[in-house]
Amino acid sequence: MRILTSSVGRKILMSITGQLLILFILIHLIGNSTIFFGPNGINAYAEHLHSLPPLVWAFRLFMGAAIAVHICYGVMLTLENKAANPGAYAVKKNLKASFASENMIWTGLLVLAFIVYHLLQFTVHGTPDVVIGLDSANRPDVFRMVVTSFGNGLIALAYVFAMIMLFLHLSHGIPSFLQTMGWNNEKTIPAFGTGGKVISAVLMLAYISIPAVILAGLLKL
Repeated sequence: MRILTSSVGRKILMSITGQLLILFILIHLIGNSTIFFGPNGINAYAEHLHSLPPLVWAFRLFMGAAIAVHICYGVMLTLENKAANPGAYAVKKNLKASFASENMIWTGLLVLAFIVYHLLQFTVHGTPDVVIGLDSANRPDVFRMVVTSFGNGLIALAYVFAMIMLFLHLSHGIPSFLQTMGWNNEKTIPAFGTGGKVISAVLMLAYISIPAVILAGLLKL
């Protein structure tokens, strides 16, 4: 298919999968935010997810495929851009170069590394900081698991760093998507650039708020 072989087609696929990942980030944030309702909030949410294994696994496989496509074409396009323009990451036409735009490949890879660690931690339960148990209602005690993990300053700091990398990646990725799809022009570029930064900042701060309130002692066992 031409869309898989042409540079424009690959950029479109990378942009679309990127927006699917932003949708997942938003959905994941909504689920994580149930921790602010205490043990019953997040534990009930987790129990509900565990009661829908076919749907959850289908969603995981779909998002895994989206991540794979996004990474594959992201790396491919970066290598092509560097070959055509050695020494610099090619910034899309009409978008000003910035730290975020020039380091998309690195912020993306750092976010990927965090995703792998995050899955090992809270999904596979393969890191030593994870406390596994049941709450008083005989449900997986996700609240205790999260609070004890983020109570470790180094783990919380790593999480904050990952969210900053996510902010940098999205702050360029969102307006870049609009550029790729041809939905902006000279007049709207500044507004879309600002909008991308605002959306990215809101997501970053919302995610960071979870370890922040735990470290501050506002959420505790």
